[in-house]
Parts: sequence; C-alpha cells; structure tokens
Amino acid sequence: MQYLELKEMIFHAYHGVMEQERKVGNAYTVDLKIYFDFKQAMLTDNLKDTINYASVYEIIKQEMAIPSYLIEHVAGRIIRHIQEVFPQIENLEIRLAKKNPPFGGDLKETAVVIMSYEL
Repeated sequence: MQYLELKEMIFHAYHGVMEQERKVGNAYTVDLKIYFDFKQAMLTDNLKDTINYASVYEIIKQEMAIPSYLIEHVAGRIIRHIQEVFPQIENLEIRLAKKNPPFGGDLKETAVVIMSYEL
C-alpha cells in the first residue's frame, strides 16, 4: 500500500477544556499518513499526479489555529478538510498529541489516533 507521510509537525495552539490552556496554549505534534494511488506520479514526475504535501500542511496549520476544547474535534476537522480538498484520498491516519497536558501528572503527552475509514 502506498502512502504519503507528514511526520512530527509542531504547532503552538490553544486547545483544551481548561481556560488556562486556551489562554497560554501548548505544544502539539501532528503525524499524518495519506493513503492514495500515486503510481502515475512515479511515472510522470508531475505534481498534478500526486497530493501536494505543502498544501496539506497549510490545511493542518489552519485547523490547528482554531481553538477547540477537544483534540478529537481538531483531528476530525483536519481529516474532513483534507478529504474535501483532495477527494482522491482513500484513507487518512492522523495522530494529534498535546505535549505535557496540564492535569498534575507526570505525562509526556496525550494523543488521539484516528483512521478516516473509521469515521
């Protein structure tokens, strides 16, 4: 199976249930796998035969800039937006992680992982 991967994209964003999280923000990482048929691009060397990953990054950046209470909601918005722009996508897998979540425990990150075919 073929996929395009954007790995360890880092954003400072304002997601969280606690008011402090929405004021101060936090560090987030996003990993994305885009499953689609890019055999034609392997033959043609033409951008029109693949998915422009710079455009995908811009979509993720836009969605990360919209404050939300839940990272599940943010991940779902990212998936829907990417699928709207690139209908040739067969499946997406996203991992969205919040670094050092502020709940008083010693935890590196909390994350959600969603595969688009589960939606």
